[in-house]
Amino acid sequence: MYSSAFDFLLTAVPADDVSADFAAEWARHRARSHDFASSVDRAAIAGFDSASTGLAFLGGYQEALHALVPSLDSAELSSMCATEAAGARPSTMTTAVAADGVVSGTKSFATLGTFADRFLVIARSGTRSDGKPLLRAVLVRAGASVAVTPLPPLPFAPEIPHAGVTFDASPGELLPGDGYTDYLKPFRTVEDLHVVAAVLGQLVRVARLAQWPAESVEQLLALFAAVRGVSAEDPTSPGVHIALGGLFDRLAALRTELEPLWAPVDPEIRQRWERDVPLLGVAGKVRAARLATAWRTVGQSSAPGEGAETALVEVVDGERAVGEPR
Repeated sequence: MYSSAFDFLLTAVPADDVSADFAAEWARHRARSHDFASSVDRAAIAGFDSASTGLAFLGGYQEALHALVPSLDSAELSSMCATEAAGARPSTMTTAVAADGVVSGTKSFATLGTFADRFLVIARSGTRSDGKPLLRAVLVRAGASVAVTPLPPLPFAPEIPHAGVTFDASPGELLPGDGYTDYLKPFRTVEDLHVVAAVLGQLVRVARLAQWPAESVEQLLALFAAVRGVSAEDPTSPGVHIALGGLFDRLAALRTELEPLWAPVDPEIRQRWERDVPLLGVAGKVRAARLATAWRTVGQSSAPGEGAETALVEVVDGERAVGEPR
């Protein structure tokens, strides 16, 4: 029993290299992190037990989904399904959900879709009085009425599986609230925080195995503490988005500071990190636009340092889908 996630990261024995059996790895992770109530803490533990950035991302991604929808079965693997052939804008979505929760349509890019037990689908349920689409979130269990088509791995983080998913009158459970404002929009921030925590956990693992200086570990844990603090706030708050901008900027700077320490790291570990570095630059333009919007909301016309490298994970925005590479 550890008194805090910090103590776990500093003293626990890292898990051995993991396999491609995601269900088994998720079960192991749940056992390892069972005593931690915070999903962000559990995400950091998932990263600590990950041998690559891609696997760390998957741990953070799963914890983010379970934080967004607490009713998800913790024993199941889940996948967000938002992106369609025309993108993830509400106005272009064609996947539909009926009043009884039956879903029909195709999502073109779903992270972990090939291994998911349940899909969190964002679908149209009608039209508002202003002509805009009404979106709902619906949980659909994998089964005979759901066709999953694996997509080729990306050149970076190839451990992250992606798939196209077609729902053919698939029965589902409608979730309360609006599919965009209550699920799709906040998930981009919830995912950011959990994946940052997972990557920091992975870097603590590397630091300990390679015996990096104590000061480097301190910096990693300090940034993790900041992530934990921001995660306690409303993910739709403009102040949270501004704080996230600072977190990502600090992470980018810390990556640069740590670069000389990678030289003596085990070559295989170092090569995996170098291979997966592009994952840390996905969706930079989208996040910069979101940050600028947050600054305007609080009365400042432009964000300090706007355009800096502040991207880390794949997010959802008006023109952007979870896990969709660009």
